[in-house]
Amino acid sequence: MLPKFWFCLLILSISITSKAQTEREQASAVIELYFEGWATSDTVKVSKSMHPTCHLKYYRDSIFRDITKQEYISRFGKPKERDKTTITRLEFLDITGNIAQAKTTIETDKGIFTDYFNLIKTKEGWFIVDKISAMANKK
Repeated sequence: MLPKFWFCLLILSISITSKAQTEREQASAVIELYFEGWATSDTVKVSKSMHPTCHLKYYRDSIFRDITKQEYISRFGKPKERDKTTITRLEFLDITGNIAQAKTTIETDKGIFTDYFNLIKTKEGWFIVDKISAMANKK
């Protein structure tokens, strides 16, 4: 039989691990919502994954660009079926309290998009609050 101290420590460890997994699952779900919205041009899903203050930043053609969530969402076309060749990956997710950072990859026939997301958990849940992006053409 475990002494009372070790039993309490075991229970505390399990509850901390469970909470961390729950936070990871919740933050991952927001990223998956973004992936699904992006791949199908579903602006409702993309919008739900991003905080209203979210900005997208990228550097292309020797120009640094910083666009708002609204401008980003306006660039999506009509909703479509997800292309079966599109591959989405959550490369890593690091969570500290109510903030997180994620690296993601979206691979299409045209190129590979690498995004870094900063996320925050509010009383409404997890949201992407900032995104920096790079694109590499497929060779």
